[in-house]
Amino acid sequence: MVKVALLVRLEVKPGHEQTVADFLAGALSIVEAEPATATWYALRLGPSTFGIFDTFLDEAGRKAHLAGQVAAALGTHADLWASPPHIEMVDILASKGA
Repeated sequence: MVKVALLVRLEVKPGHEQTVADFLAGALSIVEAEPATATWYALRLGPSTFGIFDTFLDEAGRKAHLAGQVAAALGTHADLWASPPHIEMVDILASKGA
């Protein structure tokens, strides 16, 4: 059962919405190669607000993901963000599925 997760909120600068949507869609192939990432969702919350929600079996899996390629890419694309990505580490209290 998944026990921990990440909830990431991304506020995008005007004009970069499609770039971020494409980046997130392309990141799926990277995350699929991460055995410790149980589930991963790229979200569009509004016209210029995006998000990522991913779950892990344990803290080690979450740390491995945070040290991975997608997290690194978020940091190298500072020119896209209206504000720094807001990353919340959350605990899963109950779940259905993975």
